[in-house]
Amino acid sequence: MPTKSDHKDKKTPTEDEGGADLAIRTRKRKADVAIFLHDPDEEISILETSKKKQNECQPSSKFDAHTYMLIPTPDKDDELGSPNFSSFMHQRLVSARASPLPVLGWANRDEVWNSMINKEQTYVRDKQYMQRHPLLQPKMRVILLDWLMEVCEVYKLHRETFYLAQDFFDRFMATQHNVVKTLLQLIGITSLFIAAKLEEIYPPKLHQFAYVTDGACTEDEILSMELIVMKALNWNLSPLTVVSWLNIYMQVAYLSDISEVLLPRYPQQIFVQIAELLDLCVLDIGCLGYTYGILAASALYHFSTCELVQRVSGYELCDIEECVKWMVPFALAIREVGSSALKHFRGIPEEDLHNIQTHINTFDLLDKAEAKQAVLAEKNRTSPLPTGVLTPPQSSKKLSLTSQQL
Repeated sequence: MPTKSDHKDKKTPTEDEGGADLAIRTRKRKADVAIFLHDPDEEISILETSKKKQNECQPSSKFDAHTYMLIPTPDKDDELGSPNFSSFMHQRLVSARASPLPVLGWANRDEVWNSMINKEQTYVRDKQYMQRHPLLQPKMRVILLDWLMEVCEVYKLHRETFYLAQDFFDRFMATQHNVVKTLLQLIGITSLFIAAKLEEIYPPKLHQFAYVTDGACTEDEILSMELIVMKALNWNLSPLTVVSWLNIYMQVAYLSDISEVLLPRYPQQIFVQIAELLDLCVLDIGCLGYTYGILAASALYHFSTCELVQRVSGYELCDIEECVKWMVPFALAIREVGSSALKHFRGIPEEDLHNIQTHINTFDLLDKAEAKQAVLAEKNRTSPLPTGVLTPPQSSKKLSLTSQQL
């Protein structure tokens, strides 16, 4: 938890690396985007709002008293063959997939794999949660997450930090009802504040998180919301994020020696390009309908082959087929403009550059993806799955990615 020491040795705005520019961009967005507008009619005390929403919260799914999260368990009202029960059984069957991990010298590979699968089943998300917030629109979530990506790049935070924040935000919103738009930025920056303290060795100070909101969120409000968020999540703050799954798949794909399993051995540029596809997909609320493992496997599919994905993830084609088709418009949008090059940051070691979260031109890419969705909607129902929609690696590098199948 933050202490009074967080308030000491504050930097001036000009000393915050990149903070001034980001604050200016935030200020400009206030004039264009309703999510950051101050609405006097909606100005409610943070604590009073949270208490009211928590009292009103009555999720449609069953609540697990121990984990305080939405668990898709079938109840007496679910019939065999119903959508809820079928979805539940599909999750159970997918979880039984074989472990692709090599023999480990420091742990039992099956125990490690089962632990990962169990964690994925525990941290369940709800893509319908926007229905509980009639005053919000999915576009507001896009704007918020895009802004959080900017904050991460300015402060050179890791991809894992951003994806933890995204997970905290979505799961918290699934526990609430009728959240107003003026609270979204506070919830978002608080989620990033929590994630940074968990993941970063030297996280930004509390006042830096408040500063980038350009006065919209105070330090005291962030601290108050921090406790509210963690209580709502029942302190379950360690999901296996989509970028963690991608790292595992890539590591297995390029693994040549068991002793190297803990060290990244894959090309950074390929990792960045696949992560960029995930950065775009995660902005669409439809991503919440798929587990993190399936999202990462589907993104890898667009850069490789079905055989490789099956080998490194344990998923069969039928497990990821729906997600792969859903992801096609996003992949085509990125192919149209080209993937970004690996960025260099001062003070970041070369071997860690691919792990720093970067910001892409998401709004233009999403517009392109939406335009392609309508065109591909009917075609995707009848056409076979595309293979290797995105193939940015050079022939020699792509060969090394697929040669492990032989």
